Amino acid sequence: MTLSITAVYILLLIAFLGLHVGLWGIFKKAGVNPLLSLIPMGDYWFWLRKVLSRPWWWMLLIIFPFIGIFMFFMMVWKTIRLFGKTSYLPLIFGTAFFFIYLPYLGFSRKEQFTHLADLPVFEKSKAREWGDALIFAVAAAYIIRMFLVEFYAIPTSSMESTLMVGDYLAVGKMDYGARVPMTPIAVPFVHHTLPLTKSTKSYTEWIKLPYMKFPAIRPLRRYDVVVFNYPDGDTVAIERQSESYYSIVREFEAMLDPNTPRKVMENLYYRYSPEKVAYYKSKYAGDYYPGKGREAVKKEYTVVARPVDKRENYVKRCVAMPGDKLQVVDKDLFINDEPAFTPEKMQYSYFVVDPTGMGLSAKKRKSLNINEEDIQKIDQTTTVYWLNEDQKTQIEKMGMIVEPIIDKEGSYDMNIFPHDSRYAWNKDNFGPIVIPQKGMTVDINDSTIVLYDKIIKNYELNDLQVRDGKVFINGQEAHSYTFKMDYYFMMGDNRHNSADSRFWGFVPENHIVGRTLFVWLSLDKFKSLGEGKIRWKKMYKKIK
Repeated sequence: MTLSITAVYILLLIAFLGLHVGLWGIFKKAGVNPLLSLIPMGDYWFWLRKVLSRPWWWMLLIIFPFIGIFMFFMMVWKTIRLFGKTSYLPLIFGTAFFFIYLPYLGFSRKEQFTHLADLPVFEKSKAREWGDALIFAVAAAYIIRMFLVEFYAIPTSSMESTLMVGDYLAVGKMDYGARVPMTPIAVPFVHHTLPLTKSTKSYTEWIKLPYMKFPAIRPLRRYDVVVFNYPDGDTVAIERQSESYYSIVREFEAMLDPNTPRKVMENLYYRYSPEKVAYYKSKYAGDYYPGKGREAVKKEYTVVARPVDKRENYVKRCVAMPGDKLQVVDKDLFINDEPAFTPEKMQYSYFVVDPTGMGLSAKKRKSLNINEEDIQKIDQTTTVYWLNEDQKTQIEKMGMIVEPIIDKEGSYDMNIFPHDSRYAWNKDNFGPIVIPQKGMTVDINDSTIVLYDKIIKNYELNDLQVRDGKVFINGQEAHSYTFKMDYYFMMGDNRHNSADSRFWGFVPENHIVGRTLFVWLSLDKFKSLGEGKIRWKKMYKKIK
């Protein structure tokens, strides 16, 4: 059940009214003037001091952003205890549904209020002490993780050498405005899948909230390193969930289409092997039609949909803001026709040729901090490495030949957005394209719709159809479209080994999770402790 903004506001109003109705009755039972429960913010002070008899400094925690949420529920819990409730059932139910339970306590003749000083001592068992401590610790940590700071590990080399495999990040949620959970009923501290299972959901979609966020401390700025939910992750093939479902569909479409160009088939042979391609062609033999590949994928894999906040977390650099013009020309990025900021240790792929056939030893690779997974052997003398400028220079000093790898202009790559041969773009020559901005209107037709179809249909939830070269939005023929959200363009600093916006398009504002703050731990998985496994120089440094 997806709630609208209006429904959310109605529920908040009900909760607000329920709270204050309950406090009126509870204040009265506590011998406190109930009119004090109607004073904005003063109601919390008198609730805290007069009803609960708690120290004044609790008020400081109440007014602290997001910690105040934890303190509010703590006060509800303590209030229920003053009515003699000690078992978990009324405490947990009453805290979760305070807007129902507090009015009951305040106006029920059966329920008697007892001041803290007169409350009988509740002898807790060891199990109860541990249970209470665990509940409060989990609640506090969950609120901090959800609204303040969350920690992430870097699993891939897409941001090297700025961020490296084995880096553990602190990510600030308040910077861009902490996002309210869209699927609020979920197992704490688990993203989308329960531990020790392959596909069991850690959440339920019984209630789905619209996109809402708290006020931001600062706006998202160009070149920030950002954590966001992977836009292409709205649909996932469980057996290959580290890959784009849409990319898998395109590959199957190409495999089953007899008119697929030879160069594309050669790439498929590299990805799947000729034997595997032949197997799928045989298995799904017969006349080809658009959508046949999608049907085959659904038969081959377990396909599931995921809500926005349960999609994979990605970290990339925001290189273009809403309304920016972006273009990549022979590897060089331009924003609004000006050369873009170049990260200090940005990486590209290179052919490294050693005529002796010796190549770089493991010891040399470790000394240069080359990722052992960013290596592709071509033949006896040639290897592909992903290197930053410093690494490239050091290898050249060893007498090896280092040649850049580049996709030529006009060379179409089916994996590059918008996945249409009319746009002969690749990762080194891309655009020009203007990043969609809230309120911006663009012309749409049979040719341009491929740039915006996912925005219109998947992100802004319209019915979109293209029939006989005409575009229909919500049943009406359309020649233009006005965007409802801001969008961003993200790229990895490892420019030739990053699945980023060049491959799957724009990042909607409701997918933004937070800003990377610093690396709090950095471990090199390819080194032992004696070889420098802990990257001390990277720890607790601001990410630039």
